[in-house]
Amino acid sequence: MTPAPLLELKGVRRRFGGLAALDGVDFGVRPGTLTGLIGPNGAGKTTLFNAISGIVPPDDGSIRFAGHEIAGAQPEIVSGLGLVRTFQIARGFPKLSVYDALMIYGQDQPGETLWHALTGSAKAAAREAELSERAWRIARMLKLDGVIDNAAEALSGGQKKLLEIGRALMAEPKLILLDEPTAGVNPTLAGDIAEHLKALVASGITVLLIEHDMGLIARLCDPVVVMAEGKVLTEGSFASVAADIRVQEAYLGSRRR
Repeated sequence: MTPAPLLELKGVRRRFGGLAALDGVDFGVRPGTLTGLIGPNGAGKTTLFNAISGIVPPDDGSIRFAGHEIAGAQPEIVSGLGLVRTFQIARGFPKLSVYDALMIYGQDQPGETLWHALTGSAKAAAREAELSERAWRIARMLKLDGVIDNAAEALSGGQKKLLEIGRALMAEPKLILLDEPTAGVNPTLAGDIAEHLKALVASGITVLLIEHDMGLIARLCDPVVVMAEGKVLTEGSFASVAADIRVQEAYLGSRRR
């Protein structure tokens, strides 16, 4: 029996002036999968990520995650449910160390409340220690422990991509939206990132991945969803979508952003 989708989109629409960036998007992401989201420039992929994560509310349609309707919800509500995204260009606080950049994304920090901050309660101290251990564990897994005291801005491009993944993992996600995690990264580190993604899925985390590297998509993703002109064109295995004449025409046509 096929499990119910962890993330399900129905009729999702978003317009910017006269442009329909999303024009009735329908698909689901099953739990435990690494689903690829591909399409030519201008297909609406990043706008869809923004709508799912709460950055840009959809004009219409349903977005359900883990049984909750999240269309139009604020980003902190969405992330609190366990749906976290990364960005193509690393964000955050570049002057912070890698350790601090990880720590600020830890969930349920008692020290964030005024009472616990003033009293330094045992509960706050215990949670701080737990998050610290988690930050170190994630840094070691992503091979960032050697630069954990370095400022985030001093990292290489590939290390910044890994830090984006690490920040998402600190939020203890059920599903991660990954936006081009290997863009601009050297082939060796791109291969390392691919192995990390497989390990994440093996650990029980579901991933929806935007990526322009078709070799990486073919290697990692099943199923693959193809978007064009704000709609889902088709979905299936990489081999089946690559053989679809509509997909070939979409990629050979105009490449708008």
